[in-house]
Amino acid sequence: MRDGISKLGLENYKPLREIVFEHLRQSILTGKLEPSQRLMEVQLAEELGVSRTPVREAIRKLELEGLVVMIPRKGAYVADVSLKDIIEVLEIRSALEGLAASLCASRMDEESLNKLKKISDEFEEALKFDNVELMVEKDIAFHDLIFKSTSNDKLIQMNNSLREQVYRFRVMYISDFDKSNSLINEHKSIVKALMKKDSKGAMELSMKHIDNAQNFIVEKSKDSKILKMD
Repeated sequence: MRDGISKLGLENYKPLREIVFEHLRQSILTGKLEPSQRLMEVQLAEELGVSRTPVREAIRKLELEGLVVMIPRKGAYVADVSLKDIIEVLEIRSALEGLAASLCASRMDEESLNKLKKISDEFEEALKFDNVELMVEKDIAFHDLIFKSTSNDKLIQMNNSLREQVYRFRVMYISDFDKSNSLINEHKSIVKALMKKDSKGAMELSMKHIDNAQNFIVEKSKDSKILKMD
């Protein structure tokens, strides 16, 4: 049995096909099911403790999301993520993060600022225990709160549409101990700029924050199991 793929807990109000879909989707996004890995219905059904039907339905839905590709006469495979794809997404993300931080500097209230600082502290605490899953959760929460505080619905939607595309690389980035320490300092600097209502500073720091992630991905791309070069 592969690491990370276990039998499902079915004490859930959701339809079985949705539970299977979400479980496989999360396994792909976190890298437990690796790019180019073949997805065999019988094996997955056995490992998850379900019949083949919900697995087949989940794979079809994952294909529609672009997380799975169907190869004629070969079957279903986890989709690759190219370095080019990630760079393009991060270039857009850098611009959006800068805009969000700039707007947020004048629009974020004190309660949200305190919450942002608390999330930053929780990220740092999670690092002490090497809790990568919690670190990823807090990193997402940190950036989501900044976007939410812009009160710009269109900008928030654009951020949401990019989240899944960067999730797989995000886990790899945050798992690197040195980079996680850098993230703590970068988060704190952004918080300080926002507390000062420094729109320009917040924008520049936020864009640099994403640019650093892109540089890391470029450096690690040759050794990564998640990324392919083109």
